[in-house]
Amino acid sequence: MMSRSFLALFASLPLLLTAAAPVARPQRIVSLNLCADQYVLALADRAQIVALTRFATDPQMSAAAAQARGIRSTRGSAEDVLALRPDLVLASPWQDQLVMTHLKARGVPVVALEPAADRAAIETQVEQVARAVGHPARGAALIGAMDRALARVPRDAGRGRTAAYYQRRGFLTGTGTLVDDLMQRVGLRNLATRLGKPALARVGLEEMALARPDYLIVETDAERVADQGTEMLHHPLLAGIPRLRLPQAWTVCGGPAYVKAAVSLAGQLRAAR
Repeated sequence: MMSRSFLALFASLPLLLTAAAPVARPQRIVSLNLCADQYVLALADRAQIVALTRFATDPQMSAAAAQARGIRSTRGSAEDVLALRPDLVLASPWQDQLVMTHLKARGVPVVALEPAADRAAIETQVEQVARAVGHPARGAALIGAMDRALARVPRDAGRGRTAAYYQRRGFLTGTGTLVDDLMQRVGLRNLATRLGKPALARVGLEEMALARPDYLIVETDAERVADQGTEMLHHPLLAGIPRLRLPQAWTVCGGPAYVKAAVSLAGQLRAAR
C-alpha cells in the first residue's frame, strides 16, 4: 500500500507542473498608443485584441488602418479601460496617471512605448511587443523581413543632396527624429541640420526659399489645398523646388511602415534623376 506521504506528493504533481508551465498569452490586449496599435496588429492574433485607440482606423494617422477595421476603439479614460478587463495594456510613457494607477492596483501588465526615432528603436520595440503578446517568433520574423527589404534600398539614392521635410503651417522636422533617420538611410541630408534647427521648428516661406533645399519632402495629403496651413506649401516661392511625397501615416510612428517610407523615397529619388 502507498504511504500517505507518497500519495500527498503524487496529488501535488499537477500543481507543480502547472506552476512550471509557460505564462499564458494575454487574451484581452488594449492599446492606448497609436504606434502600439500598429505593432499589436502586426504581432498579435486578432482574437487577442480587445481595443485600439480611436485613431487606429484613420488612414491619415495609422499605416495599419485597414487591418484595424472592425476592432473596438477606446478613448483611454480610466472607466473605458477598466470596463474592457484587459490583461495587457500598451501605452505611452505620458499616459493618464489615473488610468495607470488603476491598472497597477489591479496588477495589469503595462508596456509603455517611447516614440521610435530610428530603425534600431523600431526593432527593439518589435521584440518587446512580440514578447509581451506571446509571439516572440513573429517579432523575429518581422525584423528579418524588414532587414531584407531595407538591404535592397540603396544608401546613396539621395547622393548627399539636401531635403527638407516641410509640413503644413511651415513646420520643419529636424534631427534626432524618425524622418531624419529615413533621410540618412537613403542618402539625403536634412536641411534642419544645416540650419541648426531642433526636432520641430517653424520655418517661414522666405527662410525656406533662401535655404533652397534640393528637395521638399511633403505629406501626400498636403498636395491638396484644404486650408491656410496647406496653402502655404503651394506658394510661388516654393514652386521651383522638386518634391518627394510620403503619406503622413508612414512617418507618424515607427514600425513596418518605416520600410515602406524608405523604399518609396529611394524610388522617387531614382525617378527624379
